[in-house]
Amino acid sequence: MAERDRRRTRVDQPRTGGRRRLSRPTLFSEEAFGVLSEKFARFMGTAYFLIGMTLFVLVWLLWNTLAPQPLRFDPYAFIFLTLMLSLQASYAAPLILLAQNRQADRDRVALEQDRSRDERALADTEFLTREVAALRLAMRDSATRDFVRSELRDLLDEMEERGLAVTKHTDAQAPADGPAADEGRRPT
Repeated sequence: MAERDRRRTRVDQPRTGGRRRLSRPTLFSEEAFGVLSEKFARFMGTAYFLIGMTLFVLVWLLWNTLAPQPLRFDPYAFIFLTLMLSLQASYAAPLILLAQNRQADRDRVALEQDRSRDERALADTEFLTREVAALRLAMRDSATRDFVRSELRDLLDEMEERGLAVTKHTDAQAPADGPAADEGRRPT
């Protein structure tokens, strides 16, 4: 009992369980009626409808003004024509509004899908941006081809300088220590 009272106080949530006592008779499903209203609204926005309505009104006016009195069916200064047009407008307006509501619902769903797709694309872009930044940082720390070549050139230059210095150093020591030095010391 307490749960039932609590369920009734929560009007922001749909009821769970229980059955409706009165069921609505359905001639059309809501979807079929919505599709029919959209077709009607689309037809009313075409040139065929406007031309047809204009021809209908012209025939009505011409028939009830030029036809002999016994053949006229709207003898009260076109009151029946006004009634017919009002009846058509009274049915057309809600059907057009229903079609617009359905279109607004479709637009809302499409907008939500676009928004979620844009969020995913933004997240992917941010991820790729972070990855590219990480790669750039890693590339600064790693040796590039040009860097390795310049280091090897520097090393080669340094080795050549040391090699020349070693060669000069050994050349200077060779006469004193080597066999050539002995030859130079002997008298001829």
